[in-house]
Amino acid sequence: MNFETKLLDNISQIKRPKLIVSSGRVNRFDGNVLYCDPFPAPIGSLCNVLDQMGKEILAEVVSFDKNHNMLAILESSSHIVTGCKVSLLDDGRYIDVDDTLLGRVTDAFGKPLDDKPLEPINNKWPLMGKAMNPLKRSLIQKPLDVGVRIINSLLTVGQGQRLGIIAGSGVGKSVLLGMMSKYTDADVVVIALIGERAREVGAMVNELFNDETAKKITVVAVPADRSPLMRIRAANRATAIAEYFRDQNKNVLLIMDSLTRIAHAKREIGLSLGETATTKGYPASVISMIPNLIERTGTSDRGEGSITSFYTILADGDDNNDPVVDTARAILDGHIVLSRSNAQMGIYPAVDVSHSISRVMNDLVTLEHSNATKLFRKHISTYIENKDLVLMGGYTPGQDKDLDDAIQIWPKLIEFISQSQDQKADFESSKSQLLQLYK
Repeated sequence: MNFETKLLDNISQIKRPKLIVSSGRVNRFDGNVLYCDPFPAPIGSLCNVLDQMGKEILAEVVSFDKNHNMLAILESSSHIVTGCKVSLLDDGRYIDVDDTLLGRVTDAFGKPLDDKPLEPINNKWPLMGKAMNPLKRSLIQKPLDVGVRIINSLLTVGQGQRLGIIAGSGVGKSVLLGMMSKYTDADVVVIALIGERAREVGAMVNELFNDETAKKITVVAVPADRSPLMRIRAANRATAIAEYFRDQNKNVLLIMDSLTRIAHAKREIGLSLGETATTKGYPASVISMIPNLIERTGTSDRGEGSITSFYTILADGDDNNDPVVDTARAILDGHIVLSRSNAQMGIYPAVDVSHSISRVMNDLVTLEHSNATKLFRKHISTYIENKDLVLMGGYTPGQDKDLDDAIQIWPKLIEFISQSQDQKADFESSKSQLLQLYK
């Protein structure tokens, strides 16, 4: 065997690396989920689908097996047929984030929605966050001023606390969120407007960015007519942005409106993939998603930063025992219930004090402040429980001292609760006014 023959023989025996295929063809398309040839792509990867008209459609890998990759389409108008090419675009694990995002409005993929070019961003952060050691997390020790009197005084919020705002439709939820966004003393405010009406998104953005505090606010917006996966991705993206700023040792206020719309999006995807529906049609993946999302916020295990988060939860038909309400309430550090009856009486913010609670408040306030809060709650509850009896003339003053006190102080309580949306009430003034009621 000559040298040339031997060399060719040795080359043929070399084990070449197996070529990794990163594309396939569509085999089936059911609703918003398409099935294509399998290729290596982790769940959450972004892919391009070249439709029949030559348009590139964005899709996300949501599941796979040995026969298919399953992708959810992120755009509604597409002409996808069997045989369309699917190619891997990005693994979707990281987002671009830095101070450039402050004062801007972006979508689920970081594209600007305010018709202004976005400057290059150099820093990245994992879309699904970084795991933290629960034993190393800082304790909640300082109150966060949110600029709303009733919350600052009666439901004091701590830096790193997670709360839910439980409300039906039309009770002033958006107004309350806008007040907190503008008047808080947090270093950075991250607002996620997910699954809401496009008109409402535009109105809130216009109001927030006309204020002098606009430069510390960033908004992630995905209206109701977008893909359910875009809504879920927007929730994770907003949380990741908040995590990045917390890692910079900043106190962040994260407002997510709404957690219920995110749960609806997850339900839609889960049912499309064949998950078994449970209570009110929610599959098990929805119940596990909620704590995974909420637990990413809170205090840090690496520095002084914190994420104080508010999640709005829609109580459909004013049902406060909805599965999403129950699941969120069990893991949050408190909840604020907005009352339709208060709204009908013109009391705004329409906070139902007797059904709302901040679980860390007693660790943040003085004994005098705590005692005044208990008295306020007692008078509110006593008056509401006996309101019909009093209005009908069935109660004679002097029969019950607590009710007599409640009737006498009721006008002052209503005046204390009420606050116009263009009025700021800082923490110290809110506390002083509460203590003044009982001097």
